[in-house]
Amino acid sequence: MDDDIIIITDLVKKFGDKTALDGLDLRVHRGELFGFLGPNGAGKTTTVRCIATLTNYDSGTIIVDGVDLKKNQTAAKNRMGVIQQQISLDKDLTIRENMISHAMYHLIPKKERDERIKELSDYFDLGEYLDKPVDSLSGGWKKRAAIVCAMLHEPAVLFLDEPTSGLDINARRLLWDVVKSLHAKGTTVFLTTHYIEEAEALCDRVGIINKGKIIALDEPKKLCENVGNVAVEYMDEGKTRYRYFKTDEEAKEFVSNLNNVSNVTIRATNLEDVFVEMTGSSVGSQK
Repeated sequence: MDDDIIIITDLVKKFGDKTALDGLDLRVHRGELFGFLGPNGAGKTTTVRCIATLTNYDSGTIIVDGVDLKKNQTAAKNRMGVIQQQISLDKDLTIRENMISHAMYHLIPKKERDERIKELSDYFDLGEYLDKPVDSLSGGWKKRAAIVCAMLHEPAVLFLDEPTSGLDINARRLLWDVVKSLHAKGTTVFLTTHYIEEAEALCDRVGIINKGKIIALDEPKKLCENVGNVAVEYMDEGKTRYRYFKTDEEAKEFVSNLNNVSNVTIRATNLEDVFVEMTGSSVGSQK
């Protein structure tokens, strides 16, 4: 159990007659950067909200860093930092005031609080923004500030629910660096995202959820290998079609036998191919 910081067993969550999580089982290893993918409505955000104690669940067990949520929710919450899709910083306060407020919520003594604010602000280059109002910052800097707030109490695991949604590519890449730095320092990171390349570039392992259940879980490379190492992409009767093969030779032989098709491409299989094959949906679509 010590190797798994999150253990979810037979988790069920319903909203009226709709089952959002249908007996979900999941283990996240301590110290890993874990990616969570799925179509819209598949249960990603609901899973995070249940783990983070933001939403009650109907049945099942969630253990975070050895603490059962049903038995000691407060102790479990103290082990977690959570960044939701919508920035939860107080817009009427400066960044520093938000950090102080967060530290006080977690009963961090003033001396330790000030040291942590300086350490994290320096680490994430937030120093010049500390006394600026939240609304004066760009989306990328707001996300950085939110991460610093969430890290002040030194959580064992940090949840990032689609943290780069709505950011431009430069801001996204800057935030990737932040996430990689946290992971390098030993923080377990649980990342949900619609950006497949994000999961492929950052994550040690990736879980794919669909209709409230985990349908695939492994390292990105191994997930791709399970579909096929080589993809053939081509246009046929006005539609883009895909076929997957273990070797380049098999792919080339397949292409040599194609007739009346166009725009043929042979390439390495990627995580988006896995996602579509497993869920039947494109990224960000409803399922």
